[in-house]
Amino acid sequence: MQRLEFKAKVTAGLEGRIEGLASVFGALDRGGDVVHKGAFASAKAPIPMLDSHHPDAPIGVWEEVTETADGLAVKGRLLVQEVPRAAEVLALIEAGAMRGLSIGYIARKAARRANGVRDLTAVELVEISVVAVPMCPGADISAVKSAEGETMTKEELAKMLAELGITAEQKAFDPAKAMADAVAAAVAPVAAKLEEVETKLNRPGGIGGAPAKERSAEFKAFSAYLIRGPHLDQTELKLLSVASDPNGGYLASPEFSSEVLRDLVDMSPMRSIASIRGTNAPSVIYPTRKPMGNATWDDDTTAEPETSVTNIFGQLEIIPRGISTFVDIPNTLLQDAPAVEAEVRAALAEDFAKKESVAFVNGDGIAAPEGLMTNADIVSFNNGATTFTSPDGLIKFLYSFAPSYRNRGVWAMNGTTLGILRTMKGTDGQMIWQRSLAEGQPETILGRPVVEMIDMPDIAANATPIIYGDFSGYRILDRLALSMLVDPYSQATLKRTRYHAGRRVGGRVIQAAKFKKLKMAV
Repeated sequence: MQRLEFKAKVTAGLEGRIEGLASVFGALDRGGDVVHKGAFASAKAPIPMLDSHHPDAPIGVWEEVTETADGLAVKGRLLVQEVPRAAEVLALIEAGAMRGLSIGYIARKAARRANGVRDLTAVELVEISVVAVPMCPGADISAVKSAEGETMTKEELAKMLAELGITAEQKAFDPAKAMADAVAAAVAPVAAKLEEVETKLNRPGGIGGAPAKERSAEFKAFSAYLIRGPHLDQTELKLLSVASDPNGGYLASPEFSSEVLRDLVDMSPMRSIASIRGTNAPSVIYPTRKPMGNATWDDDTTAEPETSVTNIFGQLEIIPRGISTFVDIPNTLLQDAPAVEAEVRAALAEDFAKKESVAFVNGDGIAAPEGLMTNADIVSFNNGATTFTSPDGLIKFLYSFAPSYRNRGVWAMNGTTLGILRTMKGTDGQMIWQRSLAEGQPETILGRPVVEMIDMPDIAANATPIIYGDFSGYRILDRLALSMLVDPYSQATLKRTRYHAGRRVGGRVIQAAKFKKLKMAV
């Protein structure tokens, strides 16, 4: 669930109804999201009104939600007579302490730009909260008023103040002023703290709504290298590590390398489910053993039987293979250091992810990592038909696994195959495919997660379009160093700078028994 928060601007009011914009179309929030018109097409009232997104703290109900040219217009009612906290929230709104609204939603259709900004075109609206911290400018609470537009007497307001624990002498007593003064005094420390936090968030360099972390001297020198290339002063050059890569250049700072790897995890379907390790060694050797190991039953009088070590243990070596690419950046961007870093990192991560995805599925294990589909030790399960599969066939395939692997397994297939399976129903009439229950959670087939891998084969005779297994049995090995070479010359006539990058990554099936391929055969 994501949140969009925005600045509130309230008018005087008493009890009951509030209205305003709950989301502003086209506005970038500090979380990096932009909501577009049409995103709330499925939103229908009533929608719960919460206090600061606390699911156990409903304070009212939104009775109207309407998309306008500017954003999502909402009208609702605080249940001030029925819910004590609703009266307190109203008082905070009146005093200007709670200045915002925030929507809780599940993104249904989203696209991420190269700079990390996410465009939302379809969301499922879950709740709308009254909050204190503004986030996205342009949206506001435009009015707060009573249900019937009536005024409240001094005696009625004094009674409400008493229920809130606010007391005063009745003579020469202005209830409205007393309420405002008391609430202002109560929230002053919180408001000061929020202002301090917001100031930090707005400082240059803050990323994703968080304060900018202090970068190392090596990172700063590397950022300067991305901008000025070989024209660094000697002090900055001494902070860089010369790459041993054949292309030359320098090693990226650890911060930059780790951020590229983080982006790879977001983009690569295999990295989201496989076992990943890092190393600085040229290769890593893992011991292997047969699935049942060598445990035996014995007693105090029986000698432990000898076993042939060669039948149980073996060795498997993973060698990180070299992968290189380049990206061209317009020289106009070189005036903005954060923009250069972000653009280079995003472009490299996308290119590396595409090449890795192919290798992790179909790699030959020689010039590239070994792919799942090329591993000879993974067994196949015959589908029972050559041109189509069925729910019954998938169920038999699933239950051909040992329970320990089946219960941790994940389906993998391409989009064409997934589209076919999404239309299938079991004998009980229920779809075998189920949608994700929350953002970040996978879709499921027969109750198990499914991941789309575009390089898997289509359904065809003797093809293996589906693989299922516990993907901890596939090991990805990353060499931690990322080499970079800045070339300001070769593309100079096009007013671009070329960035060459090289890294090493290995991949191999280390436990073939955890996988099976569904083969389109009788």
